Amino acid sequence: MIQDLEKFRIAVETLKPNATFSLNYNKETEMSEALFDTIDWVTGADEQNTAITTKTNPHSEITWTKVKTEMDKL
Repeated sequence: MIQDLEKFRIAVETLKPNATFSLNYNKETEMSEALFDTIDWVTGADEQNTAITTKTNPHSEITWTKVKTEMDKL
């Protein structure tokens, strides 16, 4: 059985290949819209190659509704 985090990763990759993000998640965490809203989306890297992130989702094709639909297919 695929874990929720793996389903989430696959769903995001399906909707937007190469979209990168950071998510504070553990096995006890429920994947939800509230958790989706806490994602740090990677938008680039600085001169030290440190990720530049934003809480504002820069990918209009990735919404919680679309991600959840993709997760439910797995």
